[in-house]
Amino acid sequence: MNAEIIAVGSELLTPYRLDTNSLLLTAELNQLGIRVMRKTVVGDNRQELREALEHALSHADVVVCSGGLGPTEDDLTRETVAELLGRKLQRNEEILRGIQERFRKFGRAMPETNVRQAMVPEGADVLDNPRGTAPGLWLETNGRFIVLLPGPPNELKAMFENEVRQRLARHAPKRRLYTRDLRVTGMSESDADHRVASIYKKYAEAEHTILAGPGEIQIHPRVWSDDPAAAERILNDLVKSFELALGENLFSTTGQTIEEVVADELTQHRATIATAESCTGGLIAARLTNIPGSSTYFLGGVVCYSNDLKTAWTRVPPEIIESKGAVSSEVALALADGIRKSTGALLGLSVTGIAGPGGGTAEKPVGLVHIGLADEKGPKERAFRFPGDRERIRTQATNAALDMVRRYFLYAARGKG
Repeated sequence: MNAEIIAVGSELLTPYRLDTNSLLLTAELNQLGIRVMRKTVVGDNRQELREALEHALSHADVVVCSGGLGPTEDDLTRETVAELLGRKLQRNEEILRGIQERFRKFGRAMPETNVRQAMVPEGADVLDNPRGTAPGLWLETNGRFIVLLPGPPNELKAMFENEVRQRLARHAPKRRLYTRDLRVTGMSESDADHRVASIYKKYAEAEHTILAGPGEIQIHPRVWSDDPAAAERILNDLVKSFELALGENLFSTTGQTIEEVVADELTQHRATIATAESCTGGLIAARLTNIPGSSTYFLGGVVCYSNDLKTAWTRVPPEIIESKGAVSSEVALALADGIRKSTGALLGLSVTGIAGPGGGTAEKPVGLVHIGLADEKGPKERAFRFPGDRERIRTQATNAALDMVRRYFLYAARGKG
C-alpha cells in the first residue's frame, strides 16, 4: 500500500512553523507496511487543497491530512473533502454536545463558529478527539482511505494511536518495513558513503538513506519484506559489513546518541566526569545531564568564558593564558586537568575555541577549537577546525568532545589507553 500525507495550513509555509506531524505519520505508516510516497504542504486555499487531494487520490491507497479542521473560516479541509467526493455535510449532534461540554468544563460558552467542527461528510466515521474540539474523520472512496486529523501534534498523535492505527492495520499488507539506525562520527558524509557504497550493491533487496548533521552521520538501511526472518538476516549482514567498513567511527547500530553511548561507558566503568567549557557554553554538560541517572557519573561543570574564571575555577595559570592565549592547546590541557582535580572526577573534559562570527585571526581563525581530556595519567588535547556558523561550530565541538570520551574507553578496552 502507498500513502500520501497532506499537511494543511498557511502557517506551515512560513518560517515560524515546522510540519513535524508528517514525521510521526511516516513512522507509523511504515510500521504498518504502508510506504509514504509523497508529502505535500498546502496553504489554507480551497482550490489548492482540492488539487492536492485530487492528485493524492489518483495514486495513493491512503491519504492522510493533518490540519484544517478548526472552527475558523480558513479551516477548509472538511468542506473541501466533502465537496470533492460529492458528499453533503451533516451536523452531528453528538459531536456538538461534546464540544459544548468541553467549553462548559472551562467555564466558557461555546462560540457559534465551533458548530463547523460538528459538520460531518456523509458516510464518514468520526474519530474521537479527547484532547481537543476537532474530531477526526475516516472516509472510504473507490477502495481508497482518507484520514482527516487535527493539526496540533498532541491531538494528532493520540488520535492516530487510539483511532487510526487499528483501522489501517485491518487493511495493511503483510509486507513490513525493517530498518536499522546507524550513527557515525569523525568523518564526512561523502567519506562514509564511499566506504559503504559497495556493500549496498551486494544487497539488491535493501534501500538506504544517509543523513548528514553537524559532527554526525546517520545511515538507515531498510528492507521491505513479508518474511521477518529474512529481512532481519539481511540487515544483520549489512550491519556487520558496515562495522568493518566504518571501524571505530561507527558509534551506534541502534540509534543511540553520542551522549547515550558515553553515558553507558561511564556507567559500565563506574567512572565520573566533570567539564570546563568556554566556547560551547555548557552544551556538553547539558547533553550529559539530559540522560536520566546522570548524577551517578556527572559530578559537575563550569562555564568559564573569562580568563579570570579560568584561573579561579580550574586553576589555569594566568601566565599560560597570557603567553599562549585563551584558545590554545596549553589552556585546553590545563582546563581539563584543573576541573578533574578540583572535582575529584576520573575524567576532566574541556573545550576552548572561537565559535564566531567574530574574534578570529589569521593564526586562530573562527572554527578553531581545542578539546582536552584528562585522567590520573595527565591531560591530552586535540585541535579541530570546524566549518559553519556559530551554532554549527558549537554543536560540532560538543560532538567531538563527547566522542573523545567514547574513544577513551574504546582504546582502554583495546589496551591502548
